[in-house]
Amino acid sequence: MSLCVLHSRAREGIAAPLVTVEVHLAGGLPALSIVGLPELAVRESKDRVRGALLNGRFQFPLGRITINLAPADLPKEGGRFDLAIALGILGASGQVQSSRLGAYEFLGELALSGDLRPVSALLPAALATRAAGRELIVPVENAAEAALVGGLKIRPAHHLMEVCGHLNGTQPLPVYVPEAAPERDPDYPDLAEVRGQEQAKRALEVAAAGAHSLLFIGPPGTGKSMLANRLPGLLPPLTEAEALESAALRSISDRDAFDPATWRQRPFRAPHHTASGVALVGGGSNPRPGEISLAHLGVLFLDELPEFDRRVLEVLREPLESGRIHISRAAHQAEFPARFQLVAAMNPCPCGYLGDSSGRCHCSAEAVARYRGRISGPLLDRIDMHVEVPRLDLARLAGPTPGGVTGGAAGSAAARLRVAAARERAQARAGRPNATLRPREIERDCALDDQCQRLMQQALTRLALSARAYHRILKVARTIADLADADTITPAHLGEAVGYRRLDRGTA
Repeated sequence: MSLCVLHSRAREGIAAPLVTVEVHLAGGLPALSIVGLPELAVRESKDRVRGALLNGRFQFPLGRITINLAPADLPKEGGRFDLAIALGILGASGQVQSSRLGAYEFLGELALSGDLRPVSALLPAALATRAAGRELIVPVENAAEAALVGGLKIRPAHHLMEVCGHLNGTQPLPVYVPEAAPERDPDYPDLAEVRGQEQAKRALEVAAAGAHSLLFIGPPGTGKSMLANRLPGLLPPLTEAEALESAALRSISDRDAFDPATWRQRPFRAPHHTASGVALVGGGSNPRPGEISLAHLGVLFLDELPEFDRRVLEVLREPLESGRIHISRAAHQAEFPARFQLVAAMNPCPCGYLGDSSGRCHCSAEAVARYRGRISGPLLDRIDMHVEVPRLDLARLAGPTPGGVTGGAAGSAAARLRVAAARERAQARAGRPNATLRPREIERDCALDDQCQRLMQQALTRLALSARAYHRILKVARTIADLADADTITPAHLGEAVGYRRLDRGTA
């Protein structure tokens, strides 16, 4: 009898819990059993492993083989354990030096030929391997993704025989060194390309400076989507820790192929209005992140907001407040981060031309009320800023862009500097963006003098705003003051913040 123990990683939400692979060989009739809550793809690994060992000219041991994937109560899925299971069998049968296995973690699917195939959700496993102080052996196709984790030794391999040669000391696997590429800033659309709409541009800058949510209201073709696409370019660059957290969410998602080249780019997600609640928040029998988590530390853009199912929109209310989403299923629970910046766009009425100078709108007041009523009051309360985006005349569209299309004072680069300075002020004062200030911090950092108090009382009375809207006005005013490099909120700052709240009450 012989026993071999080595390490791999499962996938559970954004985490990668350790899986100890224990392989035991005993006498008896030939049999191979896998225990430890393996799902179908894991149970099928015994056939892939057998074929890979035989085609690699290894001896498949006769007798009873028991493979335990511990802990026993953690579900295991996919082909990511194939390499560890094959090496465990070889280690238990003496064909590989088992004494060296403890220094590594192994991830990889095996082809019948013994070739290593890439696995998904590798980045969380790489982060956990670095924390455990081990080296990681993976398929060559996964090396670039794993190399995003600094300080981790990665040894990629093409074939099972290469891994065995490394463990036996006959042919060491080299440590992966990523190709040196010049550092380039992410390529975002430039704000200077937007003609006119100065108020909307100003609102976009305020939203970026304070991490505020934003709703654009205007006729079709006025630039609402174009403005929203430029918000990521106004946000400060991601730190390495933030970029890894965002990249880890994309790594575990089955919706898009993970591209390591874009790992430092702020995500921009724009789901279609036919998206379901599960598509937004995530789900499945083994929960996967939804659009709000894939937009973590970036922008979630909901175009044609009233066209979304109302029940779908309501799922946004909790993560907008908490920055996290909890998904519970009968057998699985998962928690994903969801600190996204919401930008939405809508028309003012069903035909889209209410208030337009062309006079082409013939929607009745009841039709307009029904259209806007598709968005609940509680959700509107949670959107910090509501901004009108009117139609431009031909002279504004055909005229020169201020600063030129390459930037200047109207470009994203200049706005990003102002946003970064405002965020630094907020960070030094409260340690967080203004949109996430807690009630106690609002009282401390957003105090109003007597003149501002009177202005605020008038706004509350005239617009019938809720207590939540009151706090959000204060936070927006604090951001406007930060952009102006002011220590206190003035009536001008507060008046601008109140102006960003009037549209949801039908006053524009």
